[in-house]
Amino acid sequence: MPYLFTHFKEKLTPDGEQVYFAVSRDGFNWEQLNGGNPILTAEKGFKGCRDIEIVRLFDGGFAILTTDELIVDRMDENLNVNWKIVNRTGSKCLRMWRTDDLINFSEETLLPIGTESFGCMWAPEVYRDDEKGEYLIHWGSTVKEDDYSHMSIFACRTKDFETFTEPVMFFTQESEILDTHIRKIGDTYHMFYKNADNPGMNMHATAESLDGPWIHDEKFEEYMASLGNAWAYEAPTTIVLPDGRWCLLIDFFGCEKPKMGYVPFISPEPGDSNFTMAKESFSFPYGFKHGGTVEISDEEYNRLKDYYKN
Repeated sequence: MPYLFTHFKEKLTPDGEQVYFAVSRDGFNWEQLNGGNPILTAEKGFKGCRDIEIVRLFDGGFAILTTDELIVDRMDENLNVNWKIVNRTGSKCLRMWRTDDLINFSEETLLPIGTESFGCMWAPEVYRDDEKGEYLIHWGSTVKEDDYSHMSIFACRTKDFETFTEPVMFFTQESEILDTHIRKIGDTYHMFYKNADNPGMNMHATAESLDGPWIHDEKFEEYMASLGNAWAYEAPTTIVLPDGRWCLLIDFFGCEKPKMGYVPFISPEPGDSNFTMAKESFSFPYGFKHGGTVEISDEEYNRLKDYYKN
């Protein structure tokens, strides 16, 4: 059961904020493709790709969506970023490529699916709703109505990535909310997300419907709080490992840059949120930054390895 991980890199040059690929046969040992160079480079909008998402389409192809932002261009001489300004003037569109084979890609497209009141559109993710035959695109936005002071999760639906419903508020809390990841296990929807403050850490909630209501997981919060530096984890994504265990991957962005990147947590089975950190069992060629994962076939894995030889 091979996997593809789409991500960007922690660099101080524009080539870091582009689309990178890595693959794994077992979900534990990851290897870079294309010599660790970008697979896709943005040429439109802010010319940067952050928060890389990939989804397998109903026709067997794939769509890759990203935040349209280039943070290195917003750094001052001390490498600091004024995030309040980015919240107001950041990504106004989502970037997209489509591909049937992960080798040949469509023309880069900017999706203007937001509203004029949005200050930014960050961290898109796509939930493929098999029951309805459509896709739920969800992302974080601030809005003009509250002076761009609070980020919530908005969403729209599409059947073809060409026409989209009007965006609506999908999920919000007293704290700002970032980086939602949704997965359905059995009859239960699981949502992992980043709470920005009070407390600032990753959270988990469940629901019987994609539209909620969402029930907060107290035990998961307690576990995350026990880790130390809980605020420094974001961008959750999950995979089901070949041995049947559930793996939650969370991007550790704080502290020393050499230690930044995804940290794996494992639970006994999908749907069981009793996770334990397992970073000693995993290997990465470098620190993957905010990305997405998808299962691929052996044929797709071999094709990628052959085409993007390191």
